[in-house]
Amino acid sequence: MHQKNIASTYLNPIMMKTEILILLILIGLSSCNPQPVTFDPMPVVPSKAQYRYQQMEMVGFIHFTVNTFTDREWGFGDEDPDVFNPSSLDAEQWVLTAKEGGLKELILTAKHHDGFCLWPSEYTEHSVKNSPFRGGKGDLVREFTDACHKHGIKVGLYLSPWDRNHAAYGTDEYITYYRNQLTELLTNYGDINEIWFDGANGGTGYYGGANEERQVDRETYYHWDSTFALVKKLQPDCQIFSDAGPDIHWIGNEHGFAGEMFWSTIDADRLVIGASDPAYLNRGDREGKDWIVGQCDVSIRPGWFYHASQDEQVKSPGELLEIYYKSVGRNAVLLLNLPPDQRGLIPETDAMNLAALRKELDRIFETSLAGEAEASVPADFTFRKKFATGNLRDGDMETFWSSPKDGPVNITLDFGQALQFDHVVLQEPVQYGQRISKFSMKAVDEEGVEVILAQGTTIGYKRILQVDPVTSRQLILEIEESLAPPALAEIAVYYSR
Repeated sequence: MHQKNIASTYLNPIMMKTEILILLILIGLSSCNPQPVTFDPMPVVPSKAQYRYQQMEMVGFIHFTVNTFTDREWGFGDEDPDVFNPSSLDAEQWVLTAKEGGLKELILTAKHHDGFCLWPSEYTEHSVKNSPFRGGKGDLVREFTDACHKHGIKVGLYLSPWDRNHAAYGTDEYITYYRNQLTELLTNYGDINEIWFDGANGGTGYYGGANEERQVDRETYYHWDSTFALVKKLQPDCQIFSDAGPDIHWIGNEHGFAGEMFWSTIDADRLVIGASDPAYLNRGDREGKDWIVGQCDVSIRPGWFYHASQDEQVKSPGELLEIYYKSVGRNAVLLLNLPPDQRGLIPETDAMNLAALRKELDRIFETSLAGEAEASVPADFTFRKKFATGNLRDGDMETFWSSPKDGPVNITLDFGQALQFDHVVLQEPVQYGQRISKFSMKAVDEEGVEVILAQGTTIGYKRILQVDPVTSRQLILEIEESLAPPALAEIAVYYSR
């Protein structure tokens, strides 16, 4: 016992000195190579449902009602239900056309401004139940939603806030009617992914035979907050579109073009349904307190409803591709309208041109030339392994590169050999917010000279840059300004010729 105590007395100081030395070494190593341990999201980020919505990229609209048979764009509200009589209606043809064209969702005009309802609503006689369609037993909303669910296309419905047929429009009684119909649509037809509200409010109309002009206060009349709450109560994951969101907002024009600079953040306090500044909607707001996905709506024809006189004016695949570049390629979602004709079918030319667009997109963006490239950044812009530059070319939006600090930074892609390309696609991990606010892109030509290919501001979910064809071994992306330490999910390179 005595010897053991003597040994302990002499050994403990030695062990303590060793432990202190190891601790000092570890502290020294840590101070030489400090590494942040977290990646902080931006203050404003999309909801999971909004992020899933943006990933669809392309959705479709089906404008179909009495206007198809009266050759009008906006019905007055006095149309006889007898005019609604498609000869060969096939909702599955609509859905399969959309699917072949790469659309992930279809939105149906369940009720347009004329007030005619494509389902047998128990709250009005102005509906398909008093038309020749299916012998008065038809329910087009049912046929549409069943076809979408059958073929894996998400469902959207449009219920016009303005109703030029209803006698009570402009009174509180109409708001009750409107919400009753909204409840029918959101409880009887399965999962609804999007409900679409536009800004057409008040004007001349039939109004139950009054044949007069009625104006409403678009800021207060509809009590939108309560209507939105009803939607979320009945379908919690349903995304709400309007000039003011809250989930998806109008882009400010009907050409299908988002702004060259487009932020998904915006200030909802500045937005009013039917009275928002189109320029503000078109660019978003880098200081915005709300995340609202931008949606670019456009029709494949000049009009939103089918008109035989426009059969020679269907947008070509090339025109549709240009719209894709200026919508999806600018951080927005493309909403393309496909109006069925009086047969109740999407015309052959419209379907063919949409399918040709899909084939062209598949051809151009089939395989990134950057797949085997070596991506690098300066040593002081490296992060933990989880956020390595290799994530930039793995085709996975859930993995990404991020910088541990603010400041301009160059990302260099070395292809290992000279490659020819004319498209570059950039994507931020927007599930953590939108950051990059200014960038430029260069290539190193065959003589070793840097050539500026493009300059831009925002990137967001996807930015597609068309550049003059260039042959280069290296592509250099310079992130010049960012609201926070920059992050990038993908850099992809393509040659379209």
